[in-house]
Amino acid sequence: MKQTLQLKTSQHLALTPQLQQSIRLLQLSTLELHQEIEQVLSDNPLLERLDDPLDRSVRLLADGAINSAPAPAEAPAQQASGEDGKAASSENEGEGGGSDDAHGGDGDADWGEGRGSSNSSNADDEDGRPQLEASPVTLREHLMEQVRLSCCAPRDCALVELVVDALDDNGYLEESLDDIHARLPEELEIDFDELRTALALVQSLEPAGVGARSAAECLALQIRRMPNVPLVTRRMALTIVEKYLTWFAQREFNKLKKALDCDDEDLREAQGVIRQCNPHPGAAFASDVSDFVVPDVIVRRAKDGWSVQLNPEVMPRLRVNSLYAQALKGGKSETQLNAQLQEAKWLIKNMRQRFDTILRVAQAIVERQRNFFSHGAVAMRPLVLREIADTLGLHESTISRVTTQKYMLTPHGMFELKYFFGSHVATEAGGEASSTAIRALIVQLTGAEDPKNPLSDSKIADMLGEQGMVIARRTVAKYREALKIPPVSLRKSL
Repeated sequence: MKQTLQLKTSQHLALTPQLQQSIRLLQLSTLELHQEIEQVLSDNPLLERLDDPLDRSVRLLADGAINSAPAPAEAPAQQASGEDGKAASSENEGEGGGSDDAHGGDGDADWGEGRGSSNSSNADDEDGRPQLEASPVTLREHLMEQVRLSCCAPRDCALVELVVDALDDNGYLEESLDDIHARLPEELEIDFDELRTALALVQSLEPAGVGARSAAECLALQIRRMPNVPLVTRRMALTIVEKYLTWFAQREFNKLKKALDCDDEDLREAQGVIRQCNPHPGAAFASDVSDFVVPDVIVRRAKDGWSVQLNPEVMPRLRVNSLYAQALKGGKSETQLNAQLQEAKWLIKNMRQRFDTILRVAQAIVERQRNFFSHGAVAMRPLVLREIADTLGLHESTISRVTTQKYMLTPHGMFELKYFFGSHVATEAGGEASSTAIRALIVQLTGAEDPKNPLSDSKIADMLGEQGMVIARRTVAKYREALKIPPVSLRKSL
């Protein structure tokens, strides 16, 4: 085969670095966005942040004393209104990001300034400084503090500490006493009865039920220490948790009444005692800190409907460093700093575009889900990404990036933007019903059912059919399991 050279022209799409950065910033969550900004701030000296994330923290002087001096106030002349910011934004978009001006325009060089909320302390507060949070008390510290107050011998305290160290996060002793005794050194001459006594001492501590080796023993320990319980009811509750706990969990009330030889009233009283127990007594001392979601947009009721606003708390205030910009103005020798200046202007412009896109998508969602904001989840209408994309002139992938890990604060609670999109179910009238509305109806029906005769999945499907929603029983079961609603056998009560 003879080798030849041929010229061929073709067209293909190429993503510029600026477009790649815009796409990456759009799909980041609020936490990831701030981490990205902190990384860029540490790498690019021409970019600076006006809002200090640590302005409410306690600051220490060189000698270790707390600095009580207030932070310098920002110049009020730099605060811009929302309408001026929008006008500047539109002007800068028309000029483009590649201007020869070292500042890159007012909107790009100082984007986000004035949009954040004021951090000044309330004048009515006696002390505006934040309080230092104390470290949480662990279960081990709580138990050992009680042991030290019990005036035990040093040997007994050591054995109790050994048992406490073997407890899990829920307060259960998963390792048996035989295994604990087997791994103790023989030269200590520890008798098994001493270890059993140490366990009994641990089980007498607060919270009640700690040191149990099973769920039945945990509940029994709490029932024995529960005050103001009649003797007959206490004995019946102990019998249930020690012998028939499986039947009780499966709500086999007929079997329980036959085994205990009691009526509904006696069993109901014993059930009330058991329900007061905590099956995880050590969970209250868990050190897991809940992560709170910060909304990106906030929806409020207005005179003419619903208004959508960006949350100023999640909008970083960035600008190009004026000192470096003036030094580089007109200069062409520092190619590295000129490149960093261009990157800073790109980032500021892409940040503004990111939040503008989020606001546009949120406004389009609110416009189509007005019934949800007025009446709740039962009024949710079917919505797909393509509908929002066609309205805003964007691609579906862009809408998908915007609605991922972005949250909206509404009068009905906090929701991810993807929550407002869902599949549809046909109705008898030829219309469509949102799956979110159907799930809300299932919650309402199961919440209003008779506990003695709960609704089955077939009955719920029939009731939804009476409202014009054609839905199968297995679909109801799928929605019920997604809502973590127990089946009909576990929802039945006396």
